Amino acid sequence: MSNYAVGDIQGCYREFRDLLGKINFNPKKDKLWLVGDLINRGPNSLETLDYIFNIKESCNIVLGNHDLHLISVSENLREIQELDTLDEILKSKNLYKYIDWLKSLPFIYQEIVKTTKGEINFFMSHAGIPPHWSLNKASLISEELSLNLQENTEFYLSNIYGNFPSSDNESISEKDKLKVNTNYLTRMRFCNDKAELNLKEKGGLNTRIKGFKPWFYYKREFDEENTRIIFGHWAALRGETGKQKFIATDTGCVWGYELTAIELETGKRFKIRKK
Repeated sequence: MSNYAVGDIQGCYREFRDLLGKINFNPKKDKLWLVGDLINRGPNSLETLDYIFNIKESCNIVLGNHDLHLISVSENLREIQELDTLDEILKSKNLYKYIDWLKSLPFIYQEIVKTTKGEINFFMSHAGIPPHWSLNKASLISEELSLNLQENTEFYLSNIYGNFPSSDNESISEKDKLKVNTNYLTRMRFCNDKAELNLKEKGGLNTRIKGFKPWFYYKREFDEENTRIIFGHWAALRGETGKQKFIATDTGCVWGYELTAIELETGKRFKIRKK
């Protein structure tokens, strides 16, 4: 059995299936760790969603910002955007089966995996985990967001969009905390030493923003040697963080680059170029 972390698929179905062939994925014994953004922007969102739904028992999946966008559009709480490729899903007879399933997915998934370097505690979220959170706090917030998505869907989705407030300081409302915490887990790239987010900048590691750095550059609430954070979302990194504990999986397939799978047991990377 092998565990494979796969970067943002975003409807790149052909490349996804080719990648599974390259790693000889066997859904009866292997597991896929999918970092979210399963759909949108790529050409085959419906085929991608349908395939993943049918092998969902062989997948560990967290929600990304594009997955939340699909849910919001399906609930008539957001408008379709110019670059969206969601029409086939929205017209599908299985739409609400997919939407109910997406609502059930977490924002963070955690599991201990036996690797060639010993047991490693892997945490996965779409954009990462902000540096001022403990791992326990991150898990609790994931549960809170999921509960709101499932049981207070309209209220939750009506209040999570926007860039401000940019941090979860004590003075903001409970409603705004839902927005900020969702942004931390699904949209974060750069933050400052007060954990304030810059959500406009999408550049790579060489990007210079006064007072801001990539979220994984800061000293953290945790420092366990056997902990790793798996994330996607940040295509401009091209899978590189320069730090062993932070595993970037989004290598920009939908933007013309590659789709990547990382075998968690060995760290080996497998790539398929965009067709």
